[in-house]
Amino acid sequence: MNAASRIRGLLLAFAVLVAGGALAADGIESRPLKFAKGASSATVKGSIQGRQTIDYKLRAKAGQAMTVTLKSGNPGLAFNVLPPGSKDVAIEGAIGLQDWSGALPADGEYTVRTYLDRASARRGEKASYTLTVAIDGGAAGSKGSSADPAAAAATRRAADGKFNATGPLACARSKGQPMGQCEMGVARAGDGTATVVVTHPDGRKRFIFFDKGKAVGADLSQADGNMTFRATKNAAGIYLIDAGDERYEIPESVPYGG
Repeated sequence: MNAASRIRGLLLAFAVLVAGGALAADGIESRPLKFAKGASSATVKGSIQGRQTIDYKLRAKAGQAMTVTLKSGNPGLAFNVLPPGSKDVAIEGAIGLQDWSGALPADGEYTVRTYLDRASARRGEKASYTLTVAIDGGAAGSKGSSADPAAAAATRRAADGKFNATGPLACARSKGQPMGQCEMGVARAGDGTATVVVTHPDGRKRFIFFDKGKAVGADLSQADGNMTFRATKNAAGIYLIDAGDERYEIPESVPYGG
C-alpha cells in the first residue's frame, strides 16, 4: 500500500468516527444515543442498506421503562433491544419489531440494534428511518423504588417472568371498553412492594409498580399518548387503577401475598 492509499484509508476511518459511529470488528456500526439535558427521549434519523447493522447505545437503570419506536417506509426494517453485556441475545419479546415498550431488568448500557430482515437485506434494499427511544421513570421514578434494592430486584424478576404468583384480573385497554380479563404475574419484594406484569389478550404487557402497599406508577411513556396514572383502593381492598387509557382492578392480595 502506498502513502496515498494509507492516507485515504485514514481519512475514511476518521470520517466514520466524526459521523458519530465506530465500526466494530463484526461489521456492526455503533453510535451513542444522547438525550438532551432534562429530556426523557431522543430521536435520530438515519438510513440503512443491505446487510448493514447499526447499534444505538444508551445507559438506563433497572426498573425504568424503555419505549422504542422505529418509523420507516420499508416494512423490512426492524430492531432488537439487547440488555447490558449482551452481544447478540436480545430481551425476550424485543426482537424484530418496529414498536416496543417494557421494563428494564438491569443497570447498564442497552443496545437498540437496527437492521433489515433477511429477504430485504439480500435484495440490497435501502431504508430511511426515524428512531425514537424514551426512558420513563417507571419503578426507578416511583417513590422509594430506585433506592430500594429489593424493589429493583423484584422488577428484574418480573421482567424475566419469574413471578411469586400468577392469575387473572379485570382489565380494559381503552376508554369505554367493558372490563374483561387479563393474565397477570407478580414479583414481590415484601411489605406490599411489588411489580405486577399484566398481559393483555393481544400479548401487550403493562408493568404496574407498588411501593409499601401503594400503587405508584406504570411503565407509561410518550408512545402511549395518555401518560396519566391514578390509583385508589376501595373498601373491598381492590386497587382501581387508571394507567393512561387502560383500567385495572387489582386485589390487595396481589402485591402483599396471602
